[in-house]
Amino acid sequence: MDRVETNNMKIVTIIGARPQFVKASVISKALRKAGHEEILVNTGQHYDDNMARIFFEEMGIPKPDYDLGVGSGTHASQTAGSLVGIEEILIKEKPDYIIVFGDTNATVAGALAAAKLHIKIAHIEAGLRSYNRDMPEEINRVVTDVLSDLLFVPTPVAVENLRKEGITSGIHIVGDVMVDSLMIYTRIAEQKSRILDDLKLEKNEFLLMTIHRPSNADRDDRLLSILREASKIDLPVIFPIHPRSRVRVEKLISQTSGNIRIIDPVGYLDMMMLEKYSRIIITDSGGVQKEAYLHKTPCLTVRGETEWVETVSDGWNYIVGDDLEKISILSKDFPEPKEWSPHYGDGQTSDKIVRLLQENLG
Repeated sequence: MDRVETNNMKIVTIIGARPQFVKASVISKALRKAGHEEILVNTGQHYDDNMARIFFEEMGIPKPDYDLGVGSGTHASQTAGSLVGIEEILIKEKPDYIIVFGDTNATVAGALAAAKLHIKIAHIEAGLRSYNRDMPEEINRVVTDVLSDLLFVPTPVAVENLRKEGITSGIHIVGDVMVDSLMIYTRIAEQKSRILDDLKLEKNEFLLMTIHRPSNADRDDRLLSILREASKIDLPVIFPIHPRSRVRVEKLISQTSGNIRIIDPVGYLDMMMLEKYSRIIITDSGGVQKEAYLHKTPCLTVRGETEWVETVSDGWNYIVGDDLEKISILSKDFPEPKEWSPHYGDGQTSDKIVRLLQENLG
């Protein structure tokens, strides 16, 4: 009896970067628990060992069936390498669906390959928009949403974003799989992580900073200004360095004074504890902004906009933009947030997605 008759599905899941490892951990568990076959493909976009292998080990993510090893490079080379590799896999495996997450080059490559082979595309975290086309992630989001058959969106705002672009079918509000992940792994991190002890940090007596976007990390003047503002803060500022930024940051950090402490990239469990117990988070990462909100940690976003508009309207996230002095000012005196609401779901998103995939299989 074939898998359509038994209602079992064959899924190819595409991952390539840290946020996708986190999301895939709960989706893979839900798929396999329901008896479906999953083929896991890692494009290898995050090539640093601490940013890939540790995540797989800590979160119990199944070993990828395919590892494309595209590594670093230009957007074109990453996308092209992923596209070629994914197409070969899809032709061989003939899945019912391909699942893609978020907005990376792996995401858009997976969507393009599947669309041309007439394989159904399920986009998890669809409908997000920063409305900044200078960000490559925005291009990836828009293209992927246009191509997708099922669009799993986290919030009503995402539905409205899609409607403005003429996309009205295949949309399902399911919440955010990151909530599922946080509910599971924060408890585990509380038991297993030793990062606060190892760094000799007291809860709520330090700040966490993550800076990696090219608009911040690739301009010496911009990055130095960010570091100088962070160095004015009277608490330790913990700065895990992304592989693409490390060499330049180490040179620039010598031109500042203060309490910035550079550390190697950390695993997911350690990152959960740093986010949860930081007094304030300084970041340009979309995922970290959302995780900060879920941990109820105030956040300063070193960008001109955010996809996670609810974090701003509720008062937990401040968009710094080019007013970099706000980094030091608001780190010392962050306004009291207005409210906190479960905008992003109840921790059951992965099960909802698997059920909807099955219901739309025909």
